[in-house]
Amino acid sequence: MPGSAQPPAGRPASDLSYVPVGWLIFVMAWSVYGLASAWWLVGNSGLPDKIFYFLFGGLVANVITILWGLYLLGLAFGRSARFPRHFTIWQIATIVWLLARQAYVLAVPDFVFSARSLSITAIEIGIGLLCIYLLRRGSGAETVYAKPESEAPPVFVSIAAALLGIILGAAVGAVGGFLAGSVIADVAEISCFEGGCGYFAAFIGLAGLVVGAIIGGIVAVWLVHRRRRRPVT
Repeated sequence: MPGSAQPPAGRPASDLSYVPVGWLIFVMAWSVYGLASAWWLVGNSGLPDKIFYFLFGGLVANVITILWGLYLLGLAFGRSARFPRHFTIWQIATIVWLLARQAYVLAVPDFVFSARSLSITAIEIGIGLLCIYLLRRGSGAETVYAKPESEAPPVFVSIAAALLGIILGAAVGAVGGFLAGSVIADVAEISCFEGGCGYFAAFIGLAGLVVGAIIGGIVAVWLVHRRRRRPVT
C-alpha cells in the first residue's frame, strides 16, 4: 500500500540474492582447476591406498560439482523460481562433503594437520551458510529469479550448451595458453635446462584451459538465454 513503511510482499531486500550464483561459479571454477591439475593421478600407483582413494574421491566430487552446477546455472540463467531450493540442496550436500573430507584428513595418520586447510574449509562452509541464508524461504529470492512473463529454454538445453562451451573453451584456452607461454618463455629467455621453459609453457596452457573452460561454459549458457521466447499465455 502507498505510504506504508513495509516493502511489498515477496520483494527482495537487496541484490544479495545474486551472491549464490557468483559463489556457484567460483566453486565450479575451482573444481575445473582441481580436475585439470590432477591429471597425474591417471596410471599412478605409487601412492598409499588411503591417500590415492582420498584424491580420487576428490576428483569424483569435482565432476559431480561441475555437472550439478551446470544444472543450477541453467535454472539461474533461466530465471527459474526453483533455483533457491535446488541451490540450497546442493550447498548442503557440499557442506557435508567438506566436513566428511576434513574429518577423514584429521582421522587418517598419513595426512599432516594443516591450520591453513582447516581455515579454508571453515571459510567455504561459512560462505555456503551465508548463501543458504540469502536464499531462505521468505527472503524474496523466488521473485528475483522467477521470470513468469516469458518462456525460458529447457534446463537440459542449457546443460548441453554449457558442456559444449566448456569443451570448446578448454580446448581454445589450452592451445592459446600453451602458445602464449611458449612466446613468453622465449621473450623472457627462460632457461630450458631440465625442461624449465616447457614446464612454464605447460603451466600457462593449464591456466588457459581452466579460464577457457569457465568462460566458455558461462558464455554458452548466456547465449542460450539471451533471447526471450514468446510470452507465456
